[in-house]
Amino acid sequence: MTSDLFAICFNTPHPAGLARFWSGVLGWELADGPDDGVALVPLDAAGFRIRFLPGQEPKTGQNRAHFDLTSASPEHQRQTVARALELGGKHIDVGQLPEEGHVVLADPDGNEFCVIAAGNKFLADTGFIGALACDGTQEVGYFWSEALRWPLVWDQDQETAIQSPSGGTKITWGGPPVAPKTGTNRLYFELALPAGADWETEVDRLISLGATRPGTGESDTGWTLLLDPDGNEFSLRRPR
Repeated sequence: MTSDLFAICFNTPHPAGLARFWSGVLGWELADGPDDGVALVPLDAAGFRIRFLPGQEPKTGQNRAHFDLTSASPEHQRQTVARALELGGKHIDVGQLPEEGHVVLADPDGNEFCVIAAGNKFLADTGFIGALACDGTQEVGYFWSEALRWPLVWDQDQETAIQSPSGGTKITWGGPPVAPKTGTNRLYFELALPAGADWETEVDRLISLGATRPGTGESDTGWTLLLDPDGNEFSLRRPR
């Protein structure tokens, strides 16, 4: 048995406040989570959670990952932007061009996200969270395809994307140039194993695919910290 993508985690000084923001934007329900965090439960049972955990990681440039939200129509895009601004988001400039059509915003913690214009064909078969768009290499896209057993749905010009066999949100990597990593990522993947799965066997499998141990990160709450081939942190929870 291999691990599943259980959650996308945000480290934040304000877990409850940031969770309320994203709950309002996405329309997902709030739920208590382990580790003193707050979670959002997806509307689709096949989707992943979003977890907000206490953390003090400083903002040192753009995050290595951000959400791309889809729009059913121009009016829907305007409504999503207006709702995000009302909840405490703000417009930001990351070098986007007006003709690109998407709106770039930041949540109250400064985490970037985009509201994509209607009619985007690449995100046509996804949900409201169309993509988790990552800054990363082709190698890391191949790693995560094997780690999650999600097929590659894009592999061109060193850009890669994967998607669950059940559909939903795509995870994409933009290829070179990849900005140098500075500090601990605010956003990271949390993997979980089904009950009865062998945790050490799964750790060994992930390492054989290219993950590494950072030397620290074991937790008595039942998870361990690993790094993917681009040095991004991710956690693996022990089966319950």
